[in-house]
Amino acid sequence: MNKISCKTFIFARGGSKGVPRKNLKLLAGKPLIAYSIEIALNCPSLGSVIVSTDDDEIAEISRRYGANVPFMRPDELATDTASEWKAWQHAINWTELNEGEFDFFISLPVTSPFRSVLDVEACISALAKSPETDIIITVKKADRSPYFNMVRLDDLSNASLVIPIGEKILRRQDAPTVYDMTTVAYVARTSFIKKYSGVFDGNVKAIEIPVERALDIDTPYDFKLAEFLASEIK
Repeated sequence: MNKISCKTFIFARGGSKGVPRKNLKLLAGKPLIAYSIEIALNCPSLGSVIVSTDDDEIAEISRRYGANVPFMRPDELATDTASEWKAWQHAINWTELNEGEFDFFISLPVTSPFRSVLDVEACISALAKSPETDIIITVKKADRSPYFNMVRLDDLSNASLVIPIGEKILRRQDAPTVYDMTTVAYVARTSFIKKYSGVFDGNVKAIEIPVERALDIDTPYDFKLAEFLASEIK
């Protein structure tokens, strides 16, 4: 069997509304982006890591922590409304043009600083062992269930279950198990990303991540929680 070639990417645009300058915000003394870079550089299946950014400061700090920043992301792919998938395609196209083709695309989002090397390696191994799978995502068990205690409201604030299933579920444990997607890792066949336009356009499998490693920082509250967790890990 031929060795699988992987390329690792971190996508970090300069703008962030939820947490301003989130990608460079210090967590336990390190810029948030440094956590993703360090994990990538420590994964046995990976080598170098490419950062795709539109921001000169992010580029400089990424290089300081050992990442490559061989191109700057076009402005139209760095807006609040820009598709991250198109940024993925752009990075793949640049890399194939300049460095050659590769089999697996790995994205390690900045927002998951507590992932482990084992988490990333598990995703790579799962895709390698499943020829019919296009992409591996990461998930954690959800705290709430659309079958039991998640509701939607109409214009008069009347509440109803998000997914009514016809039979009354009296205990959360009796509801179907559901999962939250996390941003620990995305591992995909490069050919799949080039051809399609979204994760669920293909055959998707998931790796479950322990909740303590699955935090996704999207809001100031998430960042405060990350600071607490980082202080506990020390």
